[in-house]
Amino acid sequence: MQQKKEMARKLNRQRQDELKKDTEKLLELATELKQSVDKTDENTLSLDVIKKAEQIEKLAKSVKDKMRGP
Repeated sequence: MQQKKEMARKLNRQRQDELKKDTEKLLELATELKQSVDKTDENTLSLDVIKKAEQIEKLAKSVKDKMRGP
Protein backbone atom coordinates (compact mmCIF):
# COMPACT_ATOMS: atom_id res chain seq x y z
CA MET A 1 0.00 0.00 0.00
CA GLN A 2 2.79 2.43 0.93
CA GLN A 3 4.64 1.61 -2.29
CA LYS A 4 1.59 2.51 -4.37
CA LYS A 5 1.27 5.88 -2.63
CA GLU A 6 4.97 6.59 -3.12
CA MET A 7 4.77 5.60 -6.78
CA ALA A 8 1.72 7.83 -7.27
CA ARG A 9 3.55 10.76 -5.63
CA LYS A 10 6.59 10.16 -7.83
CA LEU A 11 4.45 10.07 -10.98
CA ASN A 12 2.63 13.25 -9.92
CA ARG A 13 5.95 15.03 -9.33
CA GLN A 14 7.21 13.89 -12.72
CA ARG A 15 4.01 15.06 -14.41
CA GLN A 16 4.26 18.42 -12.62
CA ASP A 17 7.89 18.83 -13.77
CA GLU A 18 6.86 18.04 -17.35
CA LEU A 19 4.00 20.56 -17.13
CA LYS A 20 6.39 23.28 -15.95
CA LYS A 21 8.83 22.52 -18.76
CA ASP A 22 6.06 22.43 -21.36
CA THR A 23 4.47 25.68 -20.19
CA GLU A 24 7.88 27.39 -20.29
CA LYS A 25 8.24 26.16 -23.88
CA LEU A 26 4.72 27.44 -24.66
CA LEU A 27 5.67 30.87 -23.38
CA GLU A 28 8.85 30.83 -25.45
CA LEU A 29 6.98 29.79 -28.61
CA ALA A 30 4.23 32.35 -28.03
CA THR A 31 6.84 35.09 -27.65
CA GLU A 32 8.57 33.97 -30.84
CA LEU A 33 5.22 33.85 -32.64
CA LYS A 34 4.41 37.41 -31.56
CA GLN A 35 7.81 38.62 -32.75
CA SER A 36 7.32 36.88 -36.09
CA VAL A 37 3.83 38.31 -36.54
CA ASP A 38 5.08 41.79 -35.64
CA LYS A 39 7.56 41.51 -38.52
CA THR A 40 4.87 40.69 -41.09
CA ASP A 41 2.40 43.01 -42.77
CA GLU A 42 -1.15 42.49 -44.03
CA ASN A 43 0.14 41.00 -47.29
CA THR A 44 2.68 38.62 -45.80
CA LEU A 45 2.22 35.57 -43.62
CA SER A 46 5.39 33.56 -43.34
CA LEU A 47 5.60 29.80 -43.20
CA ASP A 48 7.51 30.23 -39.94
CA VAL A 49 4.47 31.86 -38.33
CA ILE A 50 2.23 28.97 -39.38
CA LYS A 51 4.73 26.37 -38.12
CA LYS A 52 5.07 28.12 -34.75
CA ALA A 53 1.29 28.30 -34.39
CA GLU A 54 1.06 24.56 -35.11
CA GLN A 55 3.79 23.82 -32.54
CA ILE A 56 1.91 25.87 -29.96
CA GLU A 57 -1.31 24.05 -30.73
CA LYS A 58 0.29 20.60 -30.31
CA LEU A 59 2.10 21.57 -27.13
CA ALA A 60 -1.03 23.16 -25.64
CA LYS A 61 -2.97 19.95 -26.30
CA SER A 62 -0.20 17.93 -24.66
CA VAL A 63 -0.28 20.21 -21.59
CA LYS A 64 -4.06 19.90 -21.38
CA ASP A 65 -3.86 16.11 -21.58
CA LYS A 66 -1.17 15.97 -18.87
CA MET A 67 -3.26 18.20 -16.60
CA ARG A 68 -6.11 15.73 -16.84
CA GLY A 69 -3.80 13.02 -15.58
CA PRO A 70 -3.69 9.34 -16.39
